[in-house]
Amino acid sequence: MAVDAVATGEGQEAAALLERTRETVDPELRRTVGSLPGGMRRVAMYHFGWEHEDGTPAGAGAGKAIRPALVLASAQALSGPGGHGNDGAVREAVRAAAAVELAHNFTLLHDDVIDKDVRRRGRPTAWTVFGIPDAVITGDAMMALALRLLAEDPHPASAAASARLAACVIELCAGQQADCAFEDRPQVSLDECLTMATAKTGALLGCACALGALYAGAGPEEVDAMDAFGREAGLAFQLIDDLIGIWGDPGHTGKPAGADLIARKKSLPVVAALTSGTGAGEELAALYAGPMTGEDVTAAARAVERAGGRDWAQAHAADRMGRAVQELSRAVPDLAAAGGLLALAEFVTRRTK
Repeated sequence: MAVDAVATGEGQEAAALLERTRETVDPELRRTVGSLPGGMRRVAMYHFGWEHEDGTPAGAGAGKAIRPALVLASAQALSGPGGHGNDGAVREAVRAAAAVELAHNFTLLHDDVIDKDVRRRGRPTAWTVFGIPDAVITGDAMMALALRLLAEDPHPASAAASARLAACVIELCAGQQADCAFEDRPQVSLDECLTMATAKTGALLGCACALGALYAGAGPEEVDAMDAFGREAGLAFQLIDDLIGIWGDPGHTGKPAGADLIARKKSLPVVAALTSGTGAGEELAALYAGPMTGEDVTAAARAVERAGGRDWAQAHAADRMGRAVQELSRAVPDLAAAGGLLALAEFVTRRTK
C-alpha cells in the first residue's frame, strides 16, 4: 500500500512515522546489504527495489517499513520519564530496526519461492529473475546479516536482542512449515490456523516491539508486554492481509485478483468459511478440491463471504487489536506516550490494499 494513500488522522501520523523510519533506517540497511558479495548483493538490491535487474538504480521503495517502525516507536515510547521517549533511544535502536527488516526480507525471499509468487511490490519476484538458488541463498545471507548487525552492536541490549530475534525466526519458520502442511490437508481447524498465523506473522511484529523495549532499557515484564502487543497486532495484521489476498485491488497489491484463492491457500477467512457448517462452506470446499478457473475464483470469493468468513475476519481483527491495546497499557500505562505505536496498529488494521 502506498503510504500517501493512508487516510487522515492516525493514518497520517502512521504515514509520517513510516517515512521517518525509512529515512532513518535505510542508510544502515543499504550499508549492510552493500557488504554482501557481488552476486548476493545484486539479488538483494533488486529485491529491496533499489536496483533494476541490470544493476542500474531504481526508484522503487523497500516496502512499508512497518517492522522497523515498530522497533523505533517502541524504543521511543518506553524511554524517558513516564514513558515519553527521546531521540537518543531511537538513534541507538537503528541497528536493531535494520536487523528486524533484514529478517523480514529473509522470509519474503523464501516465501516467494515456496508460494511460487511471481510478483512482489509491483515487480517480478527475485527468484523469477535470478533463479531459485540465488534467491534462497540471498535470503539466508540476509538472516546472517541481521544477526551480525546485532552481534556487532555495542549497545548493552544487543545480546538479548540477538537471542530473541533468533528464537523468533525459529518460531516463524515453524509457522511457515505449518502453513505449507495445511495445503495438503483436507481439513484444518480454525484454532490451528490462528496458531500458525500468530507464529508466521505475529511473532516477528512482537519481536520488533520487544527489541525496541530492550533498547529503551525496559524490564522483563515490559518487554514481554510489548511482545504480546506486537503479536496481537500481528494477528490482526494477518487477518487483514488475508482479506486483501481475496478482495484486494491487483493494481495496489501487485498480485492477481484472488491470489490466495488461486493458490487454494487456507487463509483465516477461508478456514472460517470452511468450518462454518454452512452450505456456502461446503460449496467452497468443493471448489478447493480442484484447480481454480477465473469463474471459480469469483465463486469462491462469494462463498467465503456468504459463509461468514469475511465478517468473521474483520470482527476478529478488531478484537485482536483491542487485546493489543490492553497489552500495550501494561508496558506504557500512559497511552499518550505510545501514540506512534497506536497509529501503526491502526494503520495495519485499517488498510484495504
